[in-house]
Amino acid sequence: MSWFNKIVPPGIRFGDRKKRDTPENLWVKIPETGEMVFHRDLVTNDFVVPGSGFHMRMTAAHRLRHFFDGGVWDNVALPDVPPDPLRFRDERRYTDRVRDARAKTGLEDSVAVGTGTVEELPMVAAVQDFDFMGGTLGMAAGEAVIKGLQTACHLRRPFVMFTASGGARMQEGILSLMQMPRTTIAVQQLREAGLPYIVVLTHPTFGGVTASYAMLGDIHIAEPGALIGFTGPRVIENTIREKLPEGFQRAEYLRDHGMVDLVVHRHQLRPTIARICRILMKVEAPAAAAPVPALADLSQETAPPESLPIAAE
Repeated sequence: MSWFNKIVPPGIRFGDRKKRDTPENLWVKIPETGEMVFHRDLVTNDFVVPGSGFHMRMTAAHRLRHFFDGGVWDNVALPDVPPDPLRFRDERRYTDRVRDARAKTGLEDSVAVGTGTVEELPMVAAVQDFDFMGGTLGMAAGEAVIKGLQTACHLRRPFVMFTASGGARMQEGILSLMQMPRTTIAVQQLREAGLPYIVVLTHPTFGGVTASYAMLGDIHIAEPGALIGFTGPRVIENTIREKLPEGFQRAEYLRDHGMVDLVVHRHQLRPTIARICRILMKVEAPAAAAPVPALADLSQETAPPESLPIAAE
């Protein structure tokens, strides 16, 4: 018996107190500053860090809930594909990696597609979830993008694509690369139908995704500070042996050099996309719609973060 237990008066017992379980995601570390932010505050603020405006990645479910009116949407059934067409194995079996990613995200693959309304305007949206094997483009993801584009054609609705990817999925080899021309053809079918195709580039968007449907939109919108390109800046520097310009491949740099049309704060994405789609489809806004800032003002609304982690090299 310790000396502390000897001096504690009778009737007072400390051993009976139950330890509270603390949720694992109670606090989130911000890559930009290293500060700890309460997870509930991030969710309430659409995963934009209060104060700094740093845009964190969103899961597919959070993105769809944030985008559609009332957080309500209908999931689009996606085609089934062979789970492991090349029977690929490196340190682990490909099927094991896919199984773990499905358990982590609750998705069948890296792209989710939904239909709903945005400020009362019907739309179809597809979202790449970076948490699913880096949002990589494989057969299932390609089929999901194509299905979303075909659904938009069938329903006569605008199609909005939220990209977040490290590129093609190496475990599917040439079958992954074939999704680039296949999705390009589907985009062309949407264009021939006279329907808007809006691309929202989020952090990070790289590789074969950038080389295909991510850069084929009628309008390209990027979130502040997003890193966008084909390969990472450090790889480019090591290849050409030259120092790249400050902010190279950031959303603001690409906007200033004509690769991106707008850089829009996440809180303004819904009204901005709804306004663009109404203009392209010649649809009048509802009478009760809130006024939206001019597009030229939206691209200047939030200063870019000083630094973001490079996820694709």
